[in-house]
Amino acid sequence: MNRLDAMQIFVRVAELASFTRAAESLGLPKASISTSVQQLESLLGTRLLHRTTRRVQLTLDGQIFYERSKDLLADVDELEGLFQQGATNLTGRLRIDMPSAMAKNHILPRLPEFLTQHPHLQLEISSTDRRVDLIREGFDCVIRVGKLTDSSLIARALGKLELLNYASPSYLERFGVPQSLEDLSRHHLVHYTPTLGAKSAGFEFVENGEHKAIAMSGNITVNNSDAYQAACLAGFGIAQMPRIGAQEYVANGRLIELLTDYRAEPMQVSLLYPNRRNLVRRVQVFMDWVSAQMHGYID
Repeated sequence: MNRLDAMQIFVRVAELASFTRAAESLGLPKASISTSVQQLESLLGTRLLHRTTRRVQLTLDGQIFYERSKDLLADVDELEGLFQQGATNLTGRLRIDMPSAMAKNHILPRLPEFLTQHPHLQLEISSTDRRVDLIREGFDCVIRVGKLTDSSLIARALGKLELLNYASPSYLERFGVPQSLEDLSRHHLVHYTPTLGAKSAGFEFVENGEHKAIAMSGNITVNNSDAYQAACLAGFGIAQMPRIGAQEYVANGRLIELLTDYRAEPMQVSLLYPNRRNLVRRVQVFMDWVSAQMHGYID
């Protein structure tokens, strides 16, 4: 059994959800398709497909094997054409994770330009603020904001996000404009924690090169950047947000910058990828493109 051929047959069966249709599309006898999948299951020691008289469906193990097979087959195609193809002929799947605000406001609006250059790529974009497991969940690369803890990953620094203090006009009408740190005792903070139930850091600032924080009251705690911004716009309290994400609302008067002498430490933006000796070209090209897009977005 040729393992690559068997993987290609399995992928086609999974995509078409039919042995008959897979056989027709590949120009092979249905019996050969069935035998190939059975041999692959025996080799792996697991069931890849649920078969009934009406449908063919992936098992949990089959779904995992299907996703990895697509990536491997794309890598093989890329390797075979390494010296004939140009960068415009990149193929395969890219799986990326990034903060939701960055995806919505900056990356996704510009992706049509990238896909125009590389129309045969398929992108899967995760855009939640939770920290995904890059290896276990099969991501090619992730964009992370803040301090890094994954020592097993390769980090490519993209720059830093400058954090400023903002509040809505409606909030300031109710509570006044704070002029000093002492005034914060009479104000509310929109609290942000990656995990609900965890303690908020409070109002953060750097003074004489030292990171400090002041505990503040607040009626609302959120765990993603979109909700954080929305809560500030709704007048729930002061928020410390990247300048790039707030500048539109400052321009139209929906947010006002406060306490300009007391800003939080800028947040590092990094591109992380697995510790692989040789990354496939489609991942390298995408990371270079992302790095170029970050100019003007971060400092």
